[in-house]
Amino acid sequence: MEPLGTATIFLVLCISCLVFLAVRSRKSSHGNLPPGPFPLPYIGNALHLKTNQLAQNLRKLSEKYGPVFMMYFGAERVVVLCGYDAIKEALIDRADEFAARGRLPLADEINKGLGIVFSNGERWKQLRRFTLTTLRNFGMGRRSIEERIQDETQYLMEKFRDMQGKPFDPTFLLSCAVSNVICAIIFRNRYNYDDQKFLALMAHLNDNFSILSSPWGQLYNNFPSLMKVVPGPHHRVQTNIQRLREFVSEQIKMHKAILDPTAPQDFIDSFHIKMDQENHNGASEFNMDNLVNSTVDLFGAGTETTSSTLRYGLLTLLKHPEIQEKVQKEIDHVIGRTRSASMADRGQMPYTDAVIHEIQRFIALIPLSLPHAVVKDTPFRQYIIPKGTTIYPVLESVLHDSKEFPNPGKFDPQHFLNEDGTFRKSNYFMPFSAGKRVCAGEGLARMELFLFLTTILQNFTLKPLTDPKDIDLTPKLSSFGNLPRSYQMFAVPR
Repeated sequence: MEPLGTATIFLVLCISCLVFLAVRSRKSSHGNLPPGPFPLPYIGNALHLKTNQLAQNLRKLSEKYGPVFMMYFGAERVVVLCGYDAIKEALIDRADEFAARGRLPLADEINKGLGIVFSNGERWKQLRRFTLTTLRNFGMGRRSIEERIQDETQYLMEKFRDMQGKPFDPTFLLSCAVSNVICAIIFRNRYNYDDQKFLALMAHLNDNFSILSSPWGQLYNNFPSLMKVVPGPHHRVQTNIQRLREFVSEQIKMHKAILDPTAPQDFIDSFHIKMDQENHNGASEFNMDNLVNSTVDLFGAGTETTSSTLRYGLLTLLKHPEIQEKVQKEIDHVIGRTRSASMADRGQMPYTDAVIHEIQRFIALIPLSLPHAVVKDTPFRQYIIPKGTTIYPVLESVLHDSKEFPNPGKFDPQHFLNEDGTFRKSNYFMPFSAGKRVCAGEGLARMELFLFLTTILQNFTLKPLTDPKDIDLTPKLSSFGNLPRSYQMFAVPR
Protein backbone atom coordinates (compact mmCIF):
# COMPACT_ATOMS: atom_id res chain seq x y z
CA MET A 1 0.00 0.00 0.00
CA GLU A 2 2.83 2.39 0.77
CA PRO A 3 4.43 2.28 -2.74
CA LEU A 4 0.99 2.76 -4.29
CA GLY A 5 0.33 5.74 -2.05
CA THR A 6 3.66 7.31 -2.93
CA ALA A 7 3.09 6.75 -6.64
CA THR A 8 -0.38 8.29 -6.40
CA ILE A 9 0.93 11.38 -4.67
CA PHE A 10 3.71 11.71 -7.24
CA LEU A 11 1.22 11.37 -10.11
CA VAL A 12 -1.10 13.99 -8.61
CA LEU A 13 1.81 16.41 -8.20
CA CYS A 14 2.93 15.84 -11.78
CA ILE A 15 -0.57 16.43 -13.15
CA SER A 16 -0.94 19.55 -10.99
CA CYS A 17 2.35 20.92 -12.29
CA LEU A 18 1.40 20.22 -15.91
CA VAL A 19 -2.01 21.86 -15.53
CA PHE A 20 -0.52 24.85 -13.74
CA LEU A 21 2.17 25.34 -16.35
CA ALA A 22 -0.35 24.96 -19.17
CA VAL A 23 -2.58 27.63 -17.66
CA ARG A 24 0.36 29.91 -17.01
CA SER A 25 1.98 29.65 -20.41
CA ARG A 26 -1.05 29.71 -22.65
CA LYS A 27 -1.38 32.81 -24.82
CA SER A 28 -5.18 32.66 -25.01
CA SER A 29 -7.11 35.70 -26.18
CA HIS A 30 -5.05 37.93 -23.94
CA GLY A 31 -1.89 37.58 -26.00
CA ASN A 32 1.50 37.86 -24.30
CA LEU A 33 1.64 38.08 -20.53
CA PRO A 34 4.61 39.80 -18.88
CA PRO A 35 7.62 37.60 -18.02
CA GLY A 36 8.34 36.45 -14.50
CA PRO A 37 9.93 33.82 -12.30
CA PHE A 38 8.80 30.20 -12.50
CA PRO A 39 5.89 29.57 -10.07
CA LEU A 40 5.10 26.39 -8.18
CA PRO A 41 1.58 24.97 -7.77
CA TYR A 42 -0.41 26.67 -5.01
CA ILE A 43 2.55 28.47 -3.40
CA GLY A 44 3.29 30.42 -6.58
CA ASN A 45 6.49 32.45 -6.20
CA ALA A 46 6.62 32.37 -2.40
CA LEU A 47 10.12 30.89 -2.52
CA HIS A 48 11.36 33.92 -4.46
CA LEU A 49 10.28 36.35 -1.74
CA LYS A 50 11.44 37.14 1.77
CA THR A 51 8.46 37.87 3.98
CA ASN A 52 10.16 40.86 5.63
CA GLN A 53 11.84 42.40 2.57
CA LEU A 54 9.10 42.33 -0.04
CA ALA A 55 9.82 45.59 -1.88
CA GLN A 56 13.58 44.92 -2.00
CA ASN A 57 12.94 41.43 -3.41
CA LEU A 58 10.64 42.76 -6.11
CA ARG A 59 13.15 45.41 -7.09
CA LYS A 60 15.84 42.75 -7.41
CA LEU A 61 13.57 40.60 -9.59
CA SER A 62 12.92 43.60 -11.85
CA GLU A 63 16.64 43.69 -12.63
CA LYS A 64 16.20 40.28 -14.27
CA TYR A 65 12.69 40.48 -15.74
CA GLY A 66 12.35 44.19 -16.47
CA PRO A 67 10.16 46.99 -15.08
CA VAL A 68 6.91 45.10 -15.89
CA PHE A 69 6.81 41.49 -14.74
CA MET A 70 4.38 38.87 -13.51
CA MET A 71 4.37 36.87 -10.29
CA TYR A 72 2.07 34.57 -8.40
CA PHE A 73 1.24 35.56 -4.84
CA GLY A 74 0.01 32.13 -3.87
CA ALA A 75 -2.43 31.16 -6.62
CA GLU A 76 -3.15 34.75 -7.65
CA ARG A 77 -1.45 36.24 -10.69
CA VAL A 78 -0.20 39.80 -10.12
CA VAL A 79 1.76 42.26 -12.22
CA VAL A 80 4.55 44.27 -10.62
CA LEU A 81 5.63 47.70 -11.88
CA CYS A 82 9.09 49.01 -10.97
CA GLY A 83 10.70 52.33 -11.77
CA TYR A 84 9.39 55.82 -12.42
CA ASP A 85 8.67 55.40 -16.14
CA ALA A 86 6.49 52.29 -15.79
CA ILE A 87 4.62 53.56 -12.73
CA LYS A 88 4.02 57.02 -14.22
CA GLU A 89 2.79 55.47 -17.48
CA ALA A 90 0.31 53.27 -15.62
CA LEU A 91 -0.93 55.44 -12.75
CA ILE A 92 -0.78 58.90 -14.35
CA ASP A 93 -0.69 58.66 -18.15
CA ARG A 94 -3.23 55.81 -18.22
CA ALA A 95 -4.92 56.50 -14.90
CA ASP A 96 -8.43 55.41 -15.92
CA GLU A 97 -7.29 51.93 -16.96
CA PHE A 98 -5.36 51.33 -13.72
CA ALA A 99 -7.85 53.01 -11.36
CA ALA A 100 -9.44 49.92 -9.83
CA ARG A 101 -8.44 48.65 -6.39
CA GLY A 102 -6.65 45.31 -6.50
CA ARG A 103 -7.15 42.39 -4.15
CA LEU A 104 -5.67 42.47 -0.67
CA PRO A 105 -7.27 39.43 0.97
CA LEU A 106 -6.77 40.41 4.61
CA ALA A 107 -8.38 43.81 4.00
CA ASP A 108 -11.02 42.42 1.60
CA GLU A 109 -12.16 39.91 4.22
CA ILE A 110 -12.81 42.77 6.63
CA ASN A 111 -14.14 45.53 4.35
CA LYS A 112 -16.19 43.42 1.90
CA GLY A 113 -15.61 46.10 -0.74
CA LEU A 114 -17.29 48.79 1.38
CA GLY A 115 -16.00 52.25 2.29
CA ILE A 116 -13.55 54.46 0.41
CA VAL A 117 -10.19 52.72 0.36
CA PHE A 118 -11.07 49.21 -0.86
CA SER A 119 -14.19 49.85 -2.92
CA ASN A 120 -14.46 49.85 -6.70
CA GLY A 121 -16.65 51.00 -9.55
CA GLU A 122 -19.56 53.36 -8.99
CA ARG A 123 -19.38 52.91 -5.21
CA TRP A 124 -15.80 54.16 -5.12
CA LYS A 125 -16.56 57.07 -7.46
CA GLN A 126 -19.53 58.27 -5.40
CA LEU A 127 -17.79 57.91 -2.03
CA ARG A 128 -14.46 59.40 -3.08
CA ARG A 129 -16.11 62.42 -4.77
CA PHE A 130 -18.22 63.03 -1.67
CA THR A 131 -15.25 62.57 0.68
CA LEU A 132 -12.98 64.99 -1.18
CA THR A 133 -15.73 67.62 -1.27
CA THR A 134 -16.55 67.17 2.41
CA LEU A 135 -12.90 67.33 3.51
CA ARG A 136 -12.50 70.59 1.60
CA ASN A 137 -15.69 71.97 3.13
CA PHE A 138 -14.40 71.26 6.62
CA GLY A 139 -11.12 72.95 6.13
CA MET A 140 -8.58 70.59 4.58
CA GLY A 141 -6.10 72.93 2.96
CA ARG A 142 -7.75 75.99 4.54
CA ARG A 143 -6.96 78.17 7.53
CA SER A 144 -9.47 76.49 9.83
CA ILE A 145 -7.76 73.10 9.79
CA GLU A 146 -4.36 74.78 10.12
CA GLU A 147 -5.58 76.36 13.34
CA ARG A 148 -6.78 72.98 14.61
CA ILE A 149 -3.34 71.48 13.95
CA GLN A 150 -1.62 74.43 15.62
CA ASP A 151 -3.84 73.97 18.68
CA GLU A 152 -3.06 70.25 18.78
CA THR A 153 0.69 70.90 18.60
CA GLN A 154 0.40 72.77 21.87
CA TYR A 155 -1.32 69.85 23.59
CA LEU A 156 1.48 67.63 22.31
CA MET A 157 4.13 70.05 23.62
CA GLU A 158 2.52 69.92 27.07
CA LYS A 159 2.87 66.13 27.06
CA PHE A 160 6.52 66.39 26.02
CA ARG A 161 7.13 68.82 28.90
CA ASP A 162 5.39 66.46 31.31
CA MET A 163 8.19 63.95 30.66
CA GLN A 164 10.49 66.31 32.62
CA GLY A 165 13.61 65.13 30.85
CA LYS A 166 12.89 61.43 31.32
CA PRO A 167 13.18 59.05 28.35
CA PHE A 168 9.92 58.08 26.65
CA ASP A 169 8.54 56.28 23.62
CA PRO A 170 6.70 58.88 21.48
CA THR A 171 4.51 56.34 19.63
CA PHE A 172 1.17 56.91 21.34
CA LEU A 173 1.64 60.64 21.91
CA LEU A 174 2.18 61.14 18.19
CA SER A 175 -0.74 58.85 17.35
CA CYS A 176 -3.08 60.76 19.66
CA ALA A 177 -1.99 64.15 18.35
CA VAL A 178 -2.39 63.22 14.68
CA SER A 179 -5.61 61.32 15.30
CA ASN A 180 -7.20 64.31 17.03
CA VAL A 181 -6.86 66.30 13.81
CA ILE A 182 -8.85 63.81 11.75
CA CYS A 183 -11.24 63.33 14.70
CA ALA A 184 -12.06 67.04 14.52
CA ILE A 185 -13.05 66.60 10.87
CA ILE A 186 -15.08 63.40 11.16
CA PHE A 187 -16.34 63.55 14.79
CA ARG A 188 -16.04 67.32 15.56
CA ASN A 189 -14.22 66.26 18.71
CA ARG A 190 -10.76 65.78 20.20
CA TYR A 191 -9.75 63.42 23.00
CA ASN A 192 -7.42 63.67 25.95
CA TYR A 193 -4.16 61.77 25.65
CA ASP A 194 -4.98 59.80 28.79
CA ASP A 195 -8.50 58.84 27.66
CA GLN A 196 -8.39 55.05 27.98
CA LYS A 197 -10.95 54.38 25.25
CA PHE A 198 -9.03 56.66 22.88
CA LEU A 199 -5.71 55.01 23.76
CA ALA A 200 -7.28 51.60 23.10
CA LEU A 201 -8.30 52.77 19.61
CA MET A 202 -4.73 53.93 18.97
CA ALA A 203 -3.49 50.51 20.08
CA HIS A 204 -5.90 48.74 17.70
CA LEU A 205 -4.73 50.88 14.75
CA ASN A 206 -1.06 50.40 15.61
CA ASP A 207 -1.53 46.65 16.01
CA ASN A 208 -3.28 46.30 12.65
CA PHE A 209 -0.59 48.26 10.80
CA SER A 210 2.06 46.05 12.42
CA ILE A 211 0.25 42.82 11.56
CA LEU A 212 -0.38 43.87 7.95
CA SER A 213 3.33 44.67 7.65
CA SER A 214 4.48 41.43 9.28
CA PRO A 215 5.10 38.00 7.72
CA TRP A 216 1.69 36.97 9.11
CA GLY A 217 -0.03 39.61 7.01
CA GLN A 218 1.90 38.65 3.90
CA LEU A 219 1.17 34.96 4.40
CA TYR A 220 -2.55 35.70 4.74
CA ASN A 221 -2.56 37.78 1.56
CA ASN A 222 -0.82 34.94 -0.31
CA PHE A 223 -2.73 32.01 1.18
CA PRO A 224 -6.04 33.35 2.55
CA SER A 225 -7.92 30.03 2.60
CA LEU A 226 -5.18 28.35 4.59
CA MET A 227 -4.49 31.24 6.96
CA LYS A 228 -8.16 31.49 7.93
CA VAL A 229 -7.73 28.23 9.88
CA VAL A 230 -4.12 28.72 11.01
CA PRO A 231 -3.82 30.28 14.48
CA GLY A 232 -1.83 33.48 14.71
CA PRO A 233 -1.91 37.25 15.33
CA HIS A 234 -3.52 37.89 11.93
CA HIS A 235 -6.85 36.97 13.49
CA ARG A 236 -6.60 40.08 15.71
CA VAL A 237 -7.11 42.32 12.67
CA GLN A 238 -10.81 41.46 12.50
CA THR A 239 -11.23 41.99 16.26
CA ASN A 240 -9.42 45.33 16.14
CA ILE A 241 -11.56 46.57 13.26
CA GLN A 242 -14.71 45.49 15.07
CA ARG A 243 -13.71 47.63 18.07
CA LEU A 244 -13.20 50.60 15.75
CA ARG A 245 -16.58 50.01 14.11
CA GLU A 246 -18.28 49.88 17.50
CA PHE A 247 -16.73 53.23 18.44
CA VAL A 248 -17.72 54.78 15.10
CA SER A 249 -21.26 53.38 15.36
CA GLU A 250 -21.66 55.04 18.77
CA GLN A 251 -20.56 58.35 17.27
CA ILE A 252 -22.98 57.95 14.36
CA LYS A 253 -25.93 57.38 16.71
CA MET A 254 -24.99 60.41 18.80
CA HIS A 255 -24.72 62.56 15.69
CA LYS A 256 -28.07 61.42 14.34
CA ALA A 257 -29.82 62.36 17.58
CA ILE A 258 -28.68 66.00 17.40
CA LEU A 259 -28.34 66.45 13.63
CA ASP A 260 -29.23 69.86 12.21
CA PRO A 261 -29.64 69.30 8.44
CA THR A 262 -29.08 73.00 7.78
CA ALA A 263 -25.73 73.15 9.56
CA PRO A 264 -23.57 70.01 9.27
CA GLN A 265 -20.63 70.08 11.65
CA ASP A 266 -18.46 67.23 10.38
CA PHE A 267 -18.11 64.30 7.97
CA ILE A 268 -20.70 62.13 9.75
CA ASP A 269 -23.32 64.91 9.69
CA SER A 270 -22.71 65.47 5.99
CA PHE A 271 -23.02 61.76 5.22
CA HIS A 272 -26.30 61.55 7.18
CA ILE A 273 -27.71 64.45 5.15
CA LYS A 274 -26.58 62.82 1.90
CA MET A 275 -28.27 59.56 2.94
CA ASP A 276 -31.55 61.40 3.53
CA GLN A 277 -31.27 63.22 0.20
CA GLU A 278 -30.75 59.97 -1.72
CA ASN A 279 -33.15 57.86 0.28
CA HIS A 280 -35.22 57.00 -2.80
CA ASN A 281 -32.28 56.52 -5.17
CA GLY A 282 -31.81 52.80 -5.62
CA ALA A 283 -28.34 53.31 -7.14
CA SER A 284 -27.07 55.39 -4.24
CA GLU A 285 -24.09 54.14 -2.25
CA PHE A 286 -24.94 56.38 0.70
CA ASN A 287 -26.08 53.90 3.34
CA MET A 288 -25.19 52.96 6.88
CA ASP A 289 -22.68 50.26 5.94
CA ASN A 290 -20.70 52.66 3.78
CA LEU A 291 -20.95 55.40 6.42
CA VAL A 292 -19.41 53.13 9.07
CA ASN A 293 -16.70 51.78 6.79
CA SER A 294 -15.85 55.14 5.23
CA THR A 295 -15.49 56.72 8.67
CA VAL A 296 -13.25 53.88 9.85
CA ASP A 297 -11.19 54.29 6.66
CA LEU A 298 -10.69 58.01 7.31
CA PHE A 299 -10.01 57.49 11.00
CA GLY A 300 -7.41 54.78 10.37
CA ALA A 301 -5.70 56.32 7.35
CA GLY A 302 -5.74 59.78 8.92
CA THR A 303 -4.04 58.48 12.05
CA GLU A 304 -1.59 55.68 11.34
CA THR A 305 0.31 56.78 8.23
CA THR A 306 1.12 60.34 9.36
CA SER A 307 1.92 59.35 12.95
CA SER A 308 4.18 56.53 11.73
CA THR A 309 5.96 58.97 9.41
CA LEU A 310 6.54 61.37 12.32
CA ARG A 311 7.76 58.53 14.53
CA TYR A 312 10.19 57.34 11.88
CA GLY A 313 11.20 60.95 11.22
CA LEU A 314 12.10 61.61 14.86
CA LEU A 315 14.18 58.44 14.95
CA THR A 316 16.01 59.61 11.81
CA LEU A 317 16.78 62.97 13.42
CA LEU A 318 18.07 61.21 16.53
CA LYS A 319 20.47 59.40 14.20
CA HIS A 320 21.52 62.69 12.55
CA PRO A 321 21.83 65.42 15.24
CA GLU A 322 23.69 67.67 12.78
CA ILE A 323 20.59 67.75 10.54
CA GLN A 324 18.34 68.42 13.51
CA GLU A 325 20.58 71.37 14.45
CA LYS A 326 20.35 72.86 10.96
CA VAL A 327 16.54 72.63 11.04
CA GLN A 328 16.47 74.36 14.43
CA LYS A 329 18.67 77.19 13.14
CA GLU A 330 16.27 77.76 10.26
CA ILE A 331 13.30 77.66 12.66
CA ASP A 332 14.97 80.23 14.93
CA HIS A 333 15.73 82.48 11.94
CA VAL A 334 12.29 82.36 10.29
CA ILE A 335 9.84 81.73 13.18
CA GLY A 336 11.72 82.32 16.41
CA ARG A 337 10.88 80.48 19.61
CA THR A 338 7.70 82.21 20.73
CA ARG A 339 5.11 82.32 17.95
CA SER A 340 3.48 79.25 16.42
CA ALA A 341 4.66 77.91 13.09
CA SER A 342 2.28 78.42 10.15
CA MET A 343 2.09 77.03 6.64
CA ALA A 344 3.08 80.48 5.34
CA ASP A 345 6.52 79.87 6.87
CA ARG A 346 7.24 76.79 4.76
CA GLY A 347 8.15 78.79 1.65
CA GLN A 348 10.91 80.53 3.63
CA MET A 349 12.24 77.28 5.12
CA PRO A 350 13.70 75.25 2.24
CA TYR A 351 15.98 73.15 4.45
CA THR A 352 13.17 72.09 6.79
CA ASP A 353 10.95 71.36 3.78
CA ALA A 354 13.75 69.27 2.26
CA VAL A 355 14.21 67.31 5.50
CA ILE A 356 10.50 66.45 5.64
CA HIS A 357 10.50 65.35 1.99
CA GLU A 358 13.65 63.32 2.59
CA ILE A 359 12.05 61.58 5.58
CA GLN A 360 9.13 60.50 3.41
CA ARG A 361 11.42 59.47 0.55
CA PHE A 362 13.89 57.62 2.75
CA ILE A 363 11.38 55.59 4.77
CA ALA A 364 9.02 54.81 1.83
CA LEU A 365 6.28 54.13 4.39
CA ILE A 366 3.96 52.20 2.03
CA PRO A 367 6.59 50.71 -0.28
CA LEU A 368 4.24 48.94 -2.72
CA SER A 369 1.36 51.39 -2.57
CA LEU A 370 -2.04 49.80 -2.05
CA PRO A 371 -2.71 47.37 -4.91
CA HIS A 372 -4.34 48.61 -8.10
CA ALA A 373 -6.09 46.57 -10.78
CA VAL A 374 -6.85 47.02 -14.46
CA VAL A 375 -10.51 47.58 -15.31
CA LYS A 376 -10.31 45.76 -18.67
CA ASP A 377 -7.89 43.72 -20.79
CA THR A 378 -5.11 46.28 -21.09
CA PRO A 379 -2.30 46.43 -23.65
CA PHE A 380 0.69 47.78 -21.74
CA ARG A 381 3.97 48.13 -23.54
CA GLN A 382 4.45 44.83 -25.39
CA TYR A 383 2.19 42.85 -23.07
CA ILE A 384 -1.51 42.25 -22.41
CA ILE A 385 -2.64 42.51 -18.78
CA PRO A 386 -5.95 40.63 -18.32
CA LYS A 387 -8.95 42.40 -16.81
CA GLY A 388 -9.02 42.32 -13.01
CA THR A 389 -5.31 41.55 -12.60
CA THR A 390 -3.91 43.02 -9.39
CA ILE A 391 -1.13 45.57 -10.00
CA TYR A 392 1.60 46.38 -7.48
CA PRO A 393 3.39 49.68 -8.23
CA VAL A 394 6.60 49.49 -6.17
CA LEU A 395 6.73 53.11 -4.98
CA GLU A 396 9.99 52.41 -3.18
CA SER A 397 11.63 51.82 -6.57
CA VAL A 398 10.78 55.43 -7.47
CA LEU A 399 11.61 56.97 -4.10
CA HIS A 400 14.96 55.13 -4.08
CA ASP A 401 15.86 55.68 -7.72
CA SER A 402 19.64 56.17 -7.81
CA LYS A 403 19.57 58.41 -10.91
CA GLU A 404 17.18 60.89 -9.31
CA PHE A 405 18.48 60.52 -5.74
CA PRO A 406 22.22 59.75 -5.61
CA ASN A 407 23.03 57.20 -2.90
CA PRO A 408 19.30 56.60 -2.20
CA GLY A 409 19.96 54.42 0.85
CA LYS A 410 21.49 57.39 2.65
CA PHE A 411 19.39 59.99 4.45
CA ASP A 412 20.38 63.25 2.78
CA PRO A 413 18.20 66.40 2.59
CA GLN A 414 20.37 67.58 -0.31
CA HIS A 415 18.23 65.30 -2.47
CA PHE A 416 15.61 68.07 -2.32
CA LEU A 417 17.88 71.12 -2.44
CA ASN A 418 19.39 73.00 -5.35
CA GLU A 419 22.99 74.14 -5.25
CA ASP A 420 21.90 77.61 -4.11
CA GLY A 421 19.98 76.14 -1.16
CA THR A 422 16.49 76.62 -2.61
CA PHE A 423 14.00 73.78 -2.46
CA ARG A 424 14.15 71.29 -5.35
CA LYS A 425 10.93 69.64 -6.51
CA SER A 426 11.00 66.13 -7.94
CA ASN A 427 8.43 64.22 -9.97
CA TYR A 428 9.84 61.09 -8.33
CA PHE A 429 8.40 62.12 -4.96
CA MET A 430 5.46 59.68 -4.74
CA PRO A 431 4.95 58.71 -1.07
CA PHE A 432 1.19 59.29 -1.46
CA SER A 433 1.04 57.19 -4.67
CA ALA A 434 -0.21 58.87 -7.86
CA GLY A 435 -3.10 59.06 -10.30
CA LYS A 436 -6.77 58.41 -9.56
CA ARG A 437 -6.01 56.53 -6.32
CA VAL A 438 -3.62 59.09 -4.87
CA CYS A 439 -4.15 59.51 -1.10
CA ALA A 440 -7.24 61.66 -0.51
CA GLY A 441 -5.65 63.16 2.60
CA GLU A 442 -2.34 64.19 1.00
CA GLY A 443 -2.88 67.90 1.64
CA LEU A 444 -3.79 67.30 5.27
CA ALA A 445 -0.80 64.99 5.82
CA ARG A 446 1.65 67.50 4.34
CA MET A 447 0.30 70.21 6.62
CA GLU A 448 0.50 67.98 9.70
CA LEU A 449 4.05 66.83 8.99
CA PHE A 450 5.32 70.39 8.64
CA LEU A 451 3.51 71.88 11.64
CA PHE A 452 4.10 69.00 14.07
CA LEU A 453 7.76 68.47 13.21
CA THR A 454 8.56 72.20 13.18
CA THR A 455 6.82 72.80 16.51
CA ILE A 456 8.58 69.86 18.18
CA LEU A 457 12.03 71.08 17.08
CA GLN A 458 11.16 74.68 17.90
CA ASN A 459 10.57 73.71 21.52
CA PHE A 460 12.82 70.70 22.10
CA THR A 461 16.14 69.16 21.17
CA LEU A 462 15.75 65.42 20.73
CA LYS A 463 18.49 63.19 22.13
CA PRO A 464 18.87 59.39 21.89
CA LEU A 465 19.62 57.01 24.75
CA THR A 466 22.52 55.51 22.80
CA ASP A 467 25.28 56.77 20.52
CA PRO A 468 23.61 58.06 17.31
CA LYS A 469 25.85 55.85 15.18
CA ASP A 470 24.31 52.79 16.87
CA ILE A 471 20.73 53.72 15.86
CA ASP A 472 19.36 51.29 13.29
CA LEU A 473 17.12 52.95 10.69
CA THR A 474 16.27 49.76 8.81
CA PRO A 475 12.58 48.87 9.22
CA LYS A 476 11.52 46.52 11.97
CA LEU A 477 8.87 45.19 9.59
CA SER A 478 8.74 45.66 5.84
CA SER A 479 6.01 44.42 3.50
CA PHE A 480 2.71 46.33 3.49
CA GLY A 481 4.44 49.12 5.40
CA ASN A 482 7.95 50.00 6.53
CA LEU A 483 7.70 50.26 10.30
CA PRO A 484 10.43 51.85 12.44
CA ARG A 485 12.05 50.01 15.29
CA SER A 486 10.84 50.80 18.81
CA TYR A 487 12.86 53.45 20.60
CA GLN A 488 12.89 55.93 23.45
CA MET A 489 14.25 59.45 23.43
CA PHE A 490 14.88 62.51 25.58
CA ALA A 491 13.10 65.77 24.73
CA VAL A 492 15.29 68.53 26.17
CA PRO A 493 13.58 71.97 26.35
CA ARG A 494 15.36 74.65 24.32
